[in-house]
Amino acid sequence: MAVVKDITIAEVPGKFDDILDVRSPAEFAEDHIPGAISVPVLDNDERARIGTIYTQVSVFEAQRQGAALIARNIAQHLDTTLRDKPKQWRPLVYCWRGGQRSGALAHILAQVGWKTGRLQGGYKSYRRHVIDSLASAPDTLEFKVVCGATGSGKSHLLQTLAAKGAQVLDLERLAQHRGSLLGNLPNEAQPSQKMFETRLWDALRNFRPDRPVYVEAESRKVGILNVPDAILHRMRASSCIAVEAPLPARVDFLLQDYAHFLQNPQLLEDNLRKLTELHGHKIIDAWCDLVHQGQWPALVERLLANHYDPAYRRSSVACYPQLKDALVLQALQLDAAGFELAADELLSKENQP
Repeated sequence: MAVVKDITIAEVPGKFDDILDVRSPAEFAEDHIPGAISVPVLDNDERARIGTIYTQVSVFEAQRQGAALIARNIAQHLDTTLRDKPKQWRPLVYCWRGGQRSGALAHILAQVGWKTGRLQGGYKSYRRHVIDSLASAPDTLEFKVVCGATGSGKSHLLQTLAAKGAQVLDLERLAQHRGSLLGNLPNEAQPSQKMFETRLWDALRNFRPDRPVYVEAESRKVGILNVPDAILHRMRASSCIAVEAPLPARVDFLLQDYAHFLQNPQLLEDNLRKLTELHGHKIIDAWCDLVHQGQWPALVERLLANHYDPAYRRSSVACYPQLKDALVLQALQLDAAGFELAADELLSKENQP
């Protein structure tokens, strides 16, 4: 008789060819194990309907109708998503808590002849593992915090460092946000908080503790998402690298990096209006006039001088006490070639005895 093997989260890496998430598409979209494939045995509407029957009619009736739906959906997956899997295929199946949904699919896959595992405790056990790891893993790593005023190309420097093989924790990339009022990426929503934490966990678990991890200085929030406390505390206690770039270069860089706002002036104005309480109507109206006139360099200079640079000075001094002793990196050229030079210089200085 085919047997489904119960697997703990610690046993997962390297043992399975595919990880199958049988929860509903909505549950999968909120968060899932990295690399998992969505193979729902109940879709969103079906799950809601069975839940209503469970609470309002009877447990038995919910189980009867749920079993029928699950059987039909599993049959469809066998004829579509799973039809080309070879005899030697090894799947791991999980649902919310390792119960009936994953049990049903795992049982049938095992009966087919595939060596099938089921995650003990399901997604709940995985989620607990992520939370525990995020609380402890940062203390095992040496962070190097890249600081610098808005427009000094910190994110691009991190990307260049990563391309050169350095260990990089790119919080803004993982959060899909540039970390400021104007940081929303065009046509790209941020992930859920749980998905953000999964991405962080996935990055941290692949870092080696004997090599530094470069990370950009951030506040507690990146857009609508919260940086976990343990990561934030570790960053704020770490040594810093101060990137310095001349104002004209920063202005030109920002005009290129935020070009989508130039193509949608109304969106830019709507975002600037959100700063009225902080700066007052007179200053905001003046900034919006520059938007209407298309005076982009003048607008960027004023935003830097009156909003971003003062905010950076306040937050960096308060949050990163080691910034006063930072390694200074001059970034005179904020383009691909300039970031290559800056990354090489940084890695050279960091590797000096």
